[in-house]
Amino acid sequence: MTTQFQINDPSLESQWRAIVLFGKNSATYKFAFAKSLIGLIEKEKTSLSLEELSMPFANSIIEHLRKNDKQGSASSSKFLEACRGFIHEKITPEELYQATEKYGFVNVIDAFQNVNGGLIPNLLYEKNFANGKKEIVLTDNLLKIKELFQFQNFEQEVEARWNLVETAWNLQINPNLLEVSYDEDKSLFFIENNSMRRIDISSVRDSLNGYQKGKCFYSYQDISIYKFAPDICEVDHFLPHVNKLAHTKTGANINGVWNLVLADSKINLHKKAKIPEKRFLQRLFNRNEFYIESKHPLAETIINQTGSTKESRRRFLEFQYNLALTNSIQTWKPDIELKGTF
Repeated sequence: MTTQFQINDPSLESQWRAIVLFGKNSATYKFAFAKSLIGLIEKEKTSLSLEELSMPFANSIIEHLRKNDKQGSASSSKFLEACRGFIHEKITPEELYQATEKYGFVNVIDAFQNVNGGLIPNLLYEKNFANGKKEIVLTDNLLKIKELFQFQNFEQEVEARWNLVETAWNLQINPNLLEVSYDEDKSLFFIENNSMRRIDISSVRDSLNGYQKGKCFYSYQDISIYKFAPDICEVDHFLPHVNKLAHTKTGANINGVWNLVLADSKINLHKKAKIPEKRFLQRLFNRNEFYIESKHPLAETIINQTGSTKESRRRFLEFQYNLALTNSIQTWKPDIELKGTF
């Protein structure tokens, strides 16, 4: 089934992101499975047994369990109990991986490629449990993903989504009260719990990139969030930070998630504190709606900051944009601009 995110964009990278960003979150197994596939794609094998998948799958879950114990909404899980048993040195690595093979993949293999009630158009693998086999057979689609420019960003995007989901679960925060804040100096998203203790969640770049399809918000060129990339993208305020006081007087948070976008560093150098042409406002609206459609923890923050209905959110953006224009002499557009798909 095609999501709004995939309209006008049937690409493999868009389908991968739809799985990670829009699939159900009854447990975090999807993220562990995604990370396992990313790591094993490098081997360019045509099939992967559950035994091969067990080690990276379990290790990813254990890494997160050590930080946040709640990794699913079910009251009990034999797989998670095995992982906890390993952490407390009650079972051996061999016993852990055997339990993972038996219990860890019960639902995730069938559910992984399902988005909003339907399978993605280009399947990444097929299940083969016939004649005693327990494996998935990889399609050319999955192998092609490794060759994409955006492949370098996928693991960080998976981690960012995982961190946000588990943080909301483990703090037992009512989603309607979840408020994610932006630390501009560290380029981090964080929240404060009931005792006002700050909890850093994830990199802003990692969290935003997937919902922009790995593209510069303005030029639609490919961007990188890889921390060692020489051309790593920059976090930009769509409506300039210089007008913060004017927006604050109307109750708007200019540092809110709704106003943060990623831009190619060269493009952003020329934009500076200028107001983008109004046609870019529709792209900002679409990007924000992607979050809300995906039931992302940041969705509640965007709703709290901009409005509870689509129409109220559109009016909010229009009002804030017009307010910014009153404090600006001219609008801006990038020198380079490719055709966008949102």
